[in-house]
Amino acid sequence: MQKRRLLLAAASCAALASLASCNREPQIINAGPPDTQEDALKSAKPVALPPSIEVSRTYRCKDNSLIQVDFMNDKKTAVLRSPRDASPVVLNAPEAGKPYVAPGISITGRGTTINAQLPNKGGQDCKA
Repeated sequence: MQKRRLLLAAASCAALASLASCNREPQIINAGPPDTQEDALKSAKPVALPPSIEVSRTYRCKDNSLIQVDFMNDKKTAVLRSPRDASPVVLNAPEAGKPYVAPGISITGRGTTINAQLPNKGGQDCKA
């Protein structure tokens, strides 16, 4: 019984001694080389995200053709797909509320009714 108490006391002393020698400061580990662009990144201008799609509509025009237009949330960019298999065309407006234009193409409006000036088709009204 006495040996058991002695062993228990020795074990608790060893545990206390190991805890007393612990360094409680956080350990900092630097992995990899130092950042050589840190100063340049601090002085860099903020990065603006590209516009995202606000509304996407399919319109039927007076000549019974379909066009698809994605209007972006910056109110100055639209993406036109016409006909369906054609490559998309990015249209830009100089400011919000002005017509979206690209070479040979113009779209006025962004609601359920637009006016589209398309190559070889002229201007026509289109409804969503």
